[in-house]
Amino acid sequence: MQKAIIGKKVGMTQIFDETGHVIPVTVIEAGPCVVTQLKTTENDGYSAVQLGFEDIKEKKLSKPEKGHLAKAGVAFKKHLKEFKLEKANEMKVGDQVKADVFAKGDHIDVTGTSKGHGYQGAIKRFGAQRTPTSHGGGPVHRHAGSMGSTSSPSRIFKGHIGAGQMGVEQTTVQNLIVVKVDPELNMIVVRGAIPGPKGGIVYLKNTVKTIHVAKGAAGISTNPQKASARVNPQKASARG
Repeated sequence: MQKAIIGKKVGMTQIFDETGHVIPVTVIEAGPCVVTQLKTTENDGYSAVQLGFEDIKEKKLSKPEKGHLAKAGVAFKKHLKEFKLEKANEMKVGDQVKADVFAKGDHIDVTGTSKGHGYQGAIKRFGAQRTPTSHGGGPVHRHAGSMGSTSSPSRIFKGHIGAGQMGVEQTTVQNLIVVKVDPELNMIVVRGAIPGPKGGIVYLKNTVKTIHVAKGAAGISTNPQKASARVNPQKASARG
C-alpha cells in the first residue's frame, strides 16, 4: 500500500456538494500518528512501518509496552498498528503522519470493528425464516430447526447457522471516496458509512480496488455502414 493512517470515528453527518446534492459522510479524526518502529528486510524479512495513535498515561501501559515506546523515544501511545507501506524505508522513527497524507478525491479502504449486538438467534443473525405460526407449529417459531442429517454424516457441518454472538468482528468497507481533508483539525471526511460505533478506532489505507476513470459518452458513429436508413439509402431497411 502507498498511504495509511490510524483514526477514530467521530460520527455521521451530511454535506452539500457544488450542485446542491446531499452527500452522507462520516467524519474521522485521523492522526496525528507517529512512527514507533520500522521493519526492514535485513532484520525482519519484510518492510513495514508501525504507527502509534492517541496519547496515553504511562501508568495505563504494561511494562513491555512502555519499554517498546521508550526505546523508540516517542510519546506513549494507546494504539499501535503496522502497515506495509511501499516507502517504509524512507521513513524514520519519530516521523509524524497527519491527515493531509490523503487528499480530496482519494479512494480508500476503512477497516474497523463492527458494532456488537450481543447473543442473537438464527433469524436476526443470519436472516433465517421462522416456522408457520399456526397448525401445530408449537413454541419453536424462532428456533434454528433441523441441524443436519441422521446417521450420515452423524454430525453438524462446520459453519452451520445458529444462535451466537453477533457483531464485534473486523470489517472493511472498500472504495470510499474522500470528500474533505482538514489538516488543522486532523479531520478526514469520507462519503458513506464505516464500521464501528462512535469513538471506535479505524484504519485508513488506499484502496486495493482498481479505479476506472469514467469516459465520455459514446459519440455518433462515422461509419456509413452503421448509419440509419434515413442517412444511408443502401441499407436493406431503406430499400424495402
